[in-house]
Amino acid sequence: MKYAIVTGDSRGLGEAIAGQFLEKGIHVIGISRTYNEDLKDQADGKDVTYSHISCDLSDADDLTQGIDKVMYLAFQNDVDMVYLVNNAGVIDPIETVGNLETGLVNKHLQINLSTPILFINRLLKEANEQGVKAGIVNITSGAAEKTVHGWSVYSSGKAAINQFTATTAMEQEKAGKDHTIIAYSPGVVDTEMQGEIRAAAESAFADVDKFKKLKEEGQLRPPQEVARVLMDVLFNNESIENGKVYKLYDLINK
Repeated sequence: MKYAIVTGDSRGLGEAIAGQFLEKGIHVIGISRTYNEDLKDQADGKDVTYSHISCDLSDADDLTQGIDKVMYLAFQNDVDMVYLVNNAGVIDPIETVGNLETGLVNKHLQINLSTPILFINRLLKEANEQGVKAGIVNITSGAAEKTVHGWSVYSSGKAAINQFTATTAMEQEKAGKDHTIIAYSPGVVDTEMQGEIRAAAESAFADVDKFKKLKEEGQLRPPQEVARVLMDVLFNNESIENGKVYKLYDLINK
């Protein structure tokens, strides 16, 4: 039996990724604040299960309880593989340094950095103790490798995730574990986060007009397409390089 844990499954890329797992006959556990009825209907039609844990990932106590519930569901049956896709993320604060709000910074780092670290930490503990293989994907961004006006917090968090991915992969390899641990950079996806980016003031984000133009010219990729490319990496790639950042642009332009 196989399970896929997907954070931020209520909409956008997370919903699309969860749907792709269901299509492959893999049971899905979603973590978000909102239950996804469409995923439940899809699961019913594929004779697999869709479970949902309501969790505010910005709240440390709620996150701890949520992780406990998720791991109980994922490891209680005769499971041989558990996937984890750390997709949930926020873009705010979009602001220049010197004008950042403490609360927004703390919330951002809790969701974008602490949440995936703590989920991976617990998943690998359970998987290693029970002899279950893990497949871990951290959704990252090209911003991790760029200097973007107004995105100091977002870029820093994604850079940290990339390094955490590489370090975790190295540690598990040295321990002789056969897990898959990668990061996935999806490029510009047509989600609500892009709407938040386009709504930013130019004083806070100098490139706002560039992102408005991407939308106007239809250059944002649909979540379903981005999710399918990730599935190709996970299921049709015989030589996954653990610790690597797989970039959608590179994958579709081979």
